[in-house]
Amino acid sequence: MRVLIVKVSSLGDIIHTLPAITDAKLARKDIVFDWVVEEAFTEIPNWHPAVENVIPIALRRWKRTLFRTFFNREFRNFRRNLKRQHYDLVIDAQGLIKSGVISRLSSGLTIGLSDKAAREPLATVFYNKVYSVSWDDHAVERVRELFSRALQYSYDKESTDYGLDLSLVLKIAGAKGFECHSSESPTIIFLHGTTWATKHWPVEYWQALVRRAVDCGYKVLLPWGDEVERCRAEEIVIEHSDAILLPRLSLSELALKIASAAGVISVDTGLGHLAAALGKPTVSLYGPTDAALSGTVGNNQVHLSSSFPCAPCKKKTCFYQGNSQLESLSDKNSSALVTKPPCFSRLPPDLVWKQFELLLEDAS
Repeated sequence: MRVLIVKVSSLGDIIHTLPAITDAKLARKDIVFDWVVEEAFTEIPNWHPAVENVIPIALRRWKRTLFRTFFNREFRNFRRNLKRQHYDLVIDAQGLIKSGVISRLSSGLTIGLSDKAAREPLATVFYNKVYSVSWDDHAVERVRELFSRALQYSYDKESTDYGLDLSLVLKIAGAKGFECHSSESPTIIFLHGTTWATKHWPVEYWQALVRRAVDCGYKVLLPWGDEVERCRAEEIVIEHSDAILLPRLSLSELALKIASAAGVISVDTGLGHLAAALGKPTVSLYGPTDAALSGTVGNNQVHLSSSFPCAPCKKKTCFYQGNSQLESLSDKNSSALVTKPPCFSRLPPDLVWKQFELLLEDAS
């Protein structure tokens, strides 16, 4: 049985899909998956042994010249690759109009979320069959439920297996000339980069956390994905020789760095979900977002959520202007007056480091 998965982005959403593939392969030994994914994330499906073919798509690049895209050779080649194989099922695991269109361009029975479960209800017009899953479930469970119903099997909700094969990760990274060197000092990865301005933990908090980590004998590694993140990382590590700004790495190279680390401290970002998929002890910080719906899933995961009055607001822009609730805070939390975004004033560095140390003790 051959199934096409349509889940093109983002990083966290793609990683959320992996446990469903593991479930399906466990239940249906004959199943083989192909996957349509944004070109920047093609490495990730290749880490799972049940995925045979990865079909890259360049929606982020194409949308800059949307009209010309439909007539260029690259798009025609994509359509040709998509239709080359007839699929028993095509599962749109994203629930967006763009993913629905891609599903319809393929050859096979299209499956997706119902109009009450999809993020963009109009996507359902592209499906032959729909299933409803609860909005109250975590993103990982929603995908697992969709796959189980579409492919007619049951799965163990108490266990989550991302199915990543580190030998495949190493093979891809090795093909790029990457070597994973061991370090005399245990390392910690600080995942500071995220797309929402409201999800950024303050730089001065990261700097304080670097000091705590270095004093405890750790070497701190900071990755980055673009120039904005690189500048922030430079600001975080500038005063500490035991805090290292990594070179720009591929996803496979970064996965190996995370896999060899003692633990991870992360904001709400896709790389945090990668750390969870690799089974790394991870403390994740949630200000405006809801860990119950999109927090990391797996062993050795600690979620620290802000108790600030308006959290989680689930907004990309902070509209907090101050009110009587803030004025009633104790002196201990007076940093809320200057911390931006203010919800992270409830997650200071000392608290985060204490929780991280407890996590490492429990995981050892």
